[in-house]
Amino acid sequence: MSTFTASPPPIVDQPNTPTTPHDPSAPGRRTALGFIATRRVVEIMLTVILGVGGGLLLFGANFGHNMVHKQLASQDISFPVKGSPGLTPAEFPDLQQYAGQKVDSGPKAKAYADGFIKRHLAAVAGGKTYSQVSAASLADPTNAKLQGQVATMFKGETLRGLLLYAWGWSVVSTIALYAAIGALIGFLVMAIVTIGDFFADPRIAARHIRLDA
Repeated sequence: MSTFTASPPPIVDQPNTPTTPHDPSAPGRRTALGFIATRRVVEIMLTVILGVGGGLLLFGANFGHNMVHKQLASQDISFPVKGSPGLTPAEFPDLQQYAGQKVDSGPKAKAYADGFIKRHLAAVAGGKTYSQVSAASLADPTNAKLQGQVATMFKGETLRGLLLYAWGWSVVSTIALYAAIGALIGFLVMAIVTIGDFFADPRIAARHIRLDA
């Protein structure tokens, strides 16, 4: 009996199937490009915010310092000259560095207010405050000495308060100046990063598209 062996069917070459181009609306590509676009927007916004904020802070700092200087200079207040009886090293050791100088800055205003006026006021009524002397004067309205002390302390405390107010504004202006420097440094960094990303983003986007395809 003869044995019939079935031969395998011949292999027929299949025509090459054309590759479908990547659909631009595919989720992978849309996600990659969306990420790149969103990051650019955030970087640009941060750059603008830091630039504008730094500029405004710098303007405010300069305005504050100039205002304090002009207001103090117009008062024409000066420390006693070095070696004068009103500024002895024994009584005013911390004010010797300002001897003979005009009070035209925040630190000088504070030094004059607390180091010079406050010490003189303490000697007017034996260390009593203005409110204490005023209360005593109201209780004894015929006491000429108390009336003089009240007038002296009122003028001194008013000038001292104005000088400390100027010093406070100088401190705020200094803080604004430091904040402006920090913001402008951040602006420069973000500007460099943003410009660099405009050149690097096409390559990053192409790599993400290949990975998502």
